[in-house]
Amino acid sequence: MQETEADTRANRIDPALREAGWGVVEGSHVARELTIKPGRILAGGKKGESLSADYVLSYRGRHLATLEAKRAGLGHTDGVGQAKNYATHLKARFAYSTNGLGWYQIDMNTGAEGDIAPFPTPLDLWTRCFPDGNDWRDRFGTVPFETGGGKWQPRYYQHNAITAVLEAIAKGDSRILLTLATGTGKTSIAFQIAWKLYQSSWNLTRDPVRRPRILFLADRNILADQAYNSFNAFAPDALCRISPEEIRKQGKVPKNANIFFTIFQTFMTGTGEFTFEGYEPDFFDLIVIDECHRGGAKDESTWRGILEYFSPAVQLGLTATPKRGANADTYGYFGDPVYTYALKEGIGDGFLTPFKVRQMASTLDTYTFSDEDEVLEGEIDPDRVYSEADFNTKLIIDQREKSRVTEFMDQIDQRQKTLVFCATQDHAARVRNFINQIKDNPDPHYCERVTADDGKLGEQHLREFQDNEKTLPTILTTSQKLSTGVDARNIRNIVLLRPIKSMIEFKQIIGRGTRTFDGKDFFTIYDFVKAYEHFNDPEWDGEPLPPDIQRAKTETGVEPGDVISDDQDEAPADGSSENGPAEKIIVRLADGKERKIQYIATTTYWWHGRQITAQEFMDQLFGDLGSMVDSEDELRAVWSDPGRRKMMMQRLTELGYGADRMEDMRRLIDAPNSDIFDVLAFIRFTLAPLARSQRADTARATGLSGYEAEMREFLDYVLKAYETHGVEELSPDKIAHFLRIRYGGTNDAKRVLGPLPEIRAAFIDMQKHLFQ
Repeated sequence: MQETEADTRANRIDPALREAGWGVVEGSHVARELTIKPGRILAGGKKGESLSADYVLSYRGRHLATLEAKRAGLGHTDGVGQAKNYATHLKARFAYSTNGLGWYQIDMNTGAEGDIAPFPTPLDLWTRCFPDGNDWRDRFGTVPFETGGGKWQPRYYQHNAITAVLEAIAKGDSRILLTLATGTGKTSIAFQIAWKLYQSSWNLTRDPVRRPRILFLADRNILADQAYNSFNAFAPDALCRISPEEIRKQGKVPKNANIFFTIFQTFMTGTGEFTFEGYEPDFFDLIVIDECHRGGAKDESTWRGILEYFSPAVQLGLTATPKRGANADTYGYFGDPVYTYALKEGIGDGFLTPFKVRQMASTLDTYTFSDEDEVLEGEIDPDRVYSEADFNTKLIIDQREKSRVTEFMDQIDQRQKTLVFCATQDHAARVRNFINQIKDNPDPHYCERVTADDGKLGEQHLREFQDNEKTLPTILTTSQKLSTGVDARNIRNIVLLRPIKSMIEFKQIIGRGTRTFDGKDFFTIYDFVKAYEHFNDPEWDGEPLPPDIQRAKTETGVEPGDVISDDQDEAPADGSSENGPAEKIIVRLADGKERKIQYIATTTYWWHGRQITAQEFMDQLFGDLGSMVDSEDELRAVWSDPGRRKMMMQRLTELGYGADRMEDMRRLIDAPNSDIFDVLAFIRFTLAPLARSQRADTARATGLSGYEAEMREFLDYVLKAYETHGVEELSPDKIAHFLRIRYGGTNDAKRVLGPLPEIRAAFIDMQKHLFQ
């Protein structure tokens, strides 16, 4: 009998690895069938192609090698390409391919490759990877990840990020930066770094027993609280939430802990002066700066003064945004990131949720005063064309805002959690009111506002919104407060009712929806303000070329280096400033005018790392269909056969053409009540689509005449279900359902219709007439 791959592994590869000491020598580990990435999220709860490594060899907490196994009857180098792919993802130095008889090695650093024997030991590989030696690296390697009893294991990119930071610390680097997309677990990464430092007694004084003192610094209480709660694997007396109120009560700062959490305002007086409340400059060994891109390294920023005071500490910056003009100083301060994981990688790997954008253009995107309209307050310039930037800051037209609210409320599933970004706190209040006036849900807490002025009540609303077990509040309106740091996994809609001035803020807002959740195949951005134009920047999700400073200011209205506003510096609800109340113009449209506001929606899609238009999507589908069916007749034959139809639909889903995309295509070709067949036939062969009801009538006329009356009635019942719900009703799996609903069960149905094989044959034969 021919040897299988499983036989080769068990009888040849595993013994060779054990003989070399892998899984035997302390600190070494062999991971088998390790899932590196689950595969892109597709419609219907399906996944794209996953990636799993046959073997991953680790020593002292570091991935050193990957190995691809082939059965003994194949060549020992047949797995070279796969092994290199695994090693690239895991940042492993070596990749191996073997059939248990021959062993082939690739050094991913030098490019050297060739046959080897015997297989190297863990210490051999460790010495080759790290010939210089480092005591701290060795000590970090003795501390395993804290996985909660195996319930949580670092994803491959998290492992890469953690080891990159620890390597930098071991080498003595004092300024370190991590750039990872929102939703990829930066707090979890920070926790594992702190865990390894704590358990290994790392500190800057090189005291062999002293635990490190680590400060987690955020710019909002809710972020500091989230981090504090995420570190609960530490002993309670190791953690300390620094509170200014508690400092005032005790008359001193807390020092009897190891991991401290606070916001930067703790170190500020009411007049903006620094006060460090008794902490010596060298008190902390490590400072983790969350969301450090928000002006954290600008010379004049509040963060910079804190970082300079605690300059002896190693400082680790966490950010979700690649280097842009508006955060260039952050990169200048920390240096290039030791590891980067981008949004498009997260979506492609299946760790983040893909999205589509509904671009909502209207007939009132700009406004010029008309004598028919009434100015209720302020002085309007009759010759000025007011743009989106003016609405809800200078110019208020409530009918326009209510119209926009009505439009997106009609389009969304009102049961799904939604964030609405507004121009000001006052605008957020008005939009909240409009939503609650037209909502289907009668609960008064359906929509709540969460802004700086809402204080603790707003934070309570946010916590309830974040609780995936709760359905209320379902919608939150905000202005600046929720653009970052909101860990709510089940957000299905993001509505943009204010201009997005910078790429950084745009990426942060997009990140509110990317977190994965069971049953969440995608989320939708309803864009009323042309924010989608940020997608036209080819560097919107990568490392850009050095920015043209003048161009950056002209296009975004933001000087490179400007701090992106957040809740601590959010404008008051009335739009006032230190120069006094902002002048507002309030206009009431003439009677009937608001009913004439019309909207044109255009959908774009996230497709393999870039945003594409519906036309580009159709062009892509046209090409892929060409590889699946050669002719119109073949498409009809495939679609008439339930088995072949199912296989084709599965293939379409794997390629990214899931049910939601097909629904969009139906709307695009103005055939909302047509079969998916009609969408495919129109795109591939330009056939005019027919409604499902037309197809059902044809089948009734041509496909039922040869059956007895009882069978004709049953098939007509099936056709009515198809008319209402679509092609899914034609799956043979549905037969038992139809028989149970119509006849009470299979046995009763057989007495009326005959044997099950005859029922099944009629069910399938009828479908040929649907797609003639």
